[in-house]
Amino acid sequence: MQKFSFNRRLVIIIVCLIVSFALMTVSVAISNKKSTPPLVQQFGNDIVGLVDRVVAIPSNGLSGSVSSISELLNTYQENQQLKKQVSELAQTKVRDQTLAKENKQLKKEVSLNNSLTDYTAVTASVITRTPSSWQNQVVINKGASAGVQKNMPVMSGSGLIGRVAEVNKTNSKVELITDNNDSANRFAVSITTKSGKTVNGVLSGYKAETGQITMNNITTKTKISKGDKVVTSGLGGLTPKGLYVGKVAKTTGDDYGLSTKLYITPATDLSDLNIVTVAVTKS
Repeated sequence: MQKFSFNRRLVIIIVCLIVSFALMTVSVAISNKKSTPPLVQQFGNDIVGLVDRVVAIPSNGLSGSVSSISELLNTYQENQQLKKQVSELAQTKVRDQTLAKENKQLKKEVSLNNSLTDYTAVTASVITRTPSSWQNQVVINKGASAGVQKNMPVMSGSGLIGRVAEVNKTNSKVELITDNNDSANRFAVSITTKSGKTVNGVLSGYKAETGQITMNNITTKTKISKGDKVVTSGLGGLTPKGLYVGKVAKTTGDDYGLSTKLYITPATDLSDLNIVTVAVTKS
């Protein structure tokens, strides 16, 4: 049915063209005769113009469709290019943010390295931190070949984060101060109060809910206030004296009221460790 309809339209168009040409011929012949009424000539011209418009409509429509499709394709290509540019800008922004963060951390490590005058500072990167032992340990990319030895203190930012627990040739395992295992090697620390007195103790654990280190069994009568600085005491001989740990955040009594329990805010964000410094003892 559609084929028949198309053939019929084609026949009509051909007939119209033939009639149009015939009328054009008659119109020319009539125009050469002065006695012919102009009305007939005008009628012939009108018929020719009408046929021209009828024939031109499909042609103009086809031309317009081709132009629209071309514009649509151009718009699509421009849209894809813009999406690519937006993606590249987003990637560049993330890369710049990462580089800025690493630069900030490296600046902190440089400042820290300048303060460790009794040690050779070895800067390392954290290469492994598994979710199962997130608050217990990290693995760094420096080992015995760089002079790292077991029990050496490890710093990050402006404070102590742990000590070397295991050494391999090219990497080492670091035990963090947030390790709550009973077998963890506790750090001996001291607190300098606002009155200038010193209180000694041992870090006892970590409270993940608040991100604070705990310190139990303090029996001194010396008043310890919020903001007092906590540093390593050097007692026990494993960790050097004077390495910054953090500040006192809160003091409470124990369950029996016989001693004081402290909550200490670490000097470094222990949830975000990328660059660290091992304090290697100078030989």
